Amino acid sequence: MTGSCFEFTRRGFLKGTAATFVGGATLRQGLGNMAAMSADVGGYKALVCVMFFGGLDCHDVVLPLDQASYDSYADIRQTLMNEYATLPGGSTRARNRLMDLAPENAASFGGRAFALPETLSPLHTLFQNGEAAIVGNVGPLIEPITRTQLRERTVPRPARLYSHNDQVSTWLASEPEGARFGWGGRFADFALQSGANVAGTFTAVSVAGNSVFLSGETAQQFQVSSRGASELDEVSASRLFGSETLPTLMSQHFRNVGGGHTNYFQRDIIDVVDRSISANATLAATLENETPFATEFPESRLADQLSMVARMIAARDTFGVGRQVFFVSTGGFDTHSNQAQSMTGLQTDFSSAIAAFQAAMNEIGVSQDVTLFTTSDFGRTLAVNGDGSDHGWGAHHFVVGGAVNGNRIYGSIPEPTFDHEADSGRGRLIPSVSVEQYAATFGRWFGLTDAEIAQAAPGILNFAERDLGFL
Repeated sequence: MTGSCFEFTRRGFLKGTAATFVGGATLRQGLGNMAAMSADVGGYKALVCVMFFGGLDCHDVVLPLDQASYDSYADIRQTLMNEYATLPGGSTRARNRLMDLAPENAASFGGRAFALPETLSPLHTLFQNGEAAIVGNVGPLIEPITRTQLRERTVPRPARLYSHNDQVSTWLASEPEGARFGWGGRFADFALQSGANVAGTFTAVSVAGNSVFLSGETAQQFQVSSRGASELDEVSASRLFGSETLPTLMSQHFRNVGGGHTNYFQRDIIDVVDRSISANATLAATLENETPFATEFPESRLADQLSMVARMIAARDTFGVGRQVFFVSTGGFDTHSNQAQSMTGLQTDFSSAIAAFQAAMNEIGVSQDVTLFTTSDFGRTLAVNGDGSDHGWGAHHFVVGGAVNGNRIYGSIPEPTFDHEADSGRGRLIPSVSVEQYAATFGRWFGLTDAEIAQAAPGILNFAERDLGFL
């Protein structure tokens, strides 16, 4: 077996070990064959990816407000609109209750107007204050594609469209399920190679379990729960089976103190375990001594995750990091039925959680340095199947932060009708903005060079516009 093949196999094995053992602390910083990069890593910057698992119905997020568009929308979605009307307090989709977005670039949409429902009131406030923007009709693309090209199959389309697992992976890693590296992990790679962080442990952090989004060549994701560091009870307990010395002995066992192994696999696994236990202890001690936020986070799974992200950002100096990438998620968006009731709660939860996070960033003075953005498997059909919608393609997403060129809509918001140029059938939107363009815009703000962005999101080379301008 050659040295290069051995290194690859060993790396893959250890990568899996690091991702699953005691929080997945960073393994090593010397792996990989990538050339030295030159990312701009001055100051501090963090990206926070919010994943909506299930497929966010963008048609039920950004709604038409001008009369003609609203009437068309209400007619197509009549049965779903009727479901909203039966909810306690009446319909939040009634035109007179929608919240006008009034973006600065409203003139670009030819007299059309847009709004958010009351359930997204916190995001509406951020938008109006210039702390949030909407990127319309973004989704996976290999290259720009028209409706005619799609139907005639003259331009390739992304593989396995409408498949949950594959499209989640395509969004986060530019390939269907089985992808090895995510663009968030690649961003972390380049930041580390440019010396952004004293140590790599807290560079790529997931508060939502293992995610391909944070998988890099050298950067390894550190997994933390919304409650804090993941610990082994056998190591962290003050007493074990009545013994005060047993936890120390167990720690020495897991770390194999004095083992003296010469086998590379054994030594590297021991290194992973040792670093993981140390990283979790560092995190636990840091969080225990931090000053609580005055900002109150609502009670929800997503809010708990974002609260942990906020706490880790507040401790950035302690961790010695200048660049960080975070991943959080929430589910329930596969709304084939009961959409009115489901979306009412889901939108209330995620909008209030995101608004609390932004308030926390303002509180500690890093709003300009932290950008949050949303992603999802795919959009959904404009056509409804009674009280729900089906799997789609393009969707509208939010970007939030002090550095955002907010109160604007980027990309496109296709008309709420059928058979237009962006309709692939039943109101499934053909994206006008690719995930690579979305990612590239974040990468440039993060400090990456054009060459680094092209490695993190290779498909960007197929698109002329490589900075959407929202940062």
